[in-house]
Amino acid sequence: MTAEVQKYSLEQIEALELAPGTEHEQLEGWVPSLASDEEVRQALEKAFDYRGDVTITTRAGAKIEAYVFNRQTGATLQDSYIQYFAPNVTAKQKMSYADIARMEFSGKDRAAGKHWEDWVKAYNERKAAGEKGIALHPDKID
Repeated sequence: MTAEVQKYSLEQIEALELAPGTEHEQLEGWVPSLASDEEVRQALEKAFDYRGDVTITTRAGAKIEAYVFNRQTGATLQDSYIQYFAPNVTAKQKMSYADIARMEFSGKDRAAGKHWEDWVKAYNERKAAGEKGIALHPDKID
């Protein structure tokens, strides 16, 4: 059986490259209810997608400012965990979902209002204006 080769025009390829982006929720300042296991799981999934810090209060009463960069879900909250970075701590940290009593989306969402299409438009405008050696850089973090 031979594979069928399909040729695309430049316009078709560019259209594929500019697929619509994901709409981000406004989570900054949100304090989710963590009353059920499902609410805990949903909130931590959103914390993983969030591009800002969250403040976690543990069941032991400790408050931790964290940037959640990974999560692993298991059969129970005890078997599920997040991995995060905390200020002034060089090593990655890990915490079970079951240890989290409260969470607040406390940090600025660095991805809010940023769209790939805007970046491409700005790049193309600079290129059309004849600029050489152009590169668009991300916004500086406060």
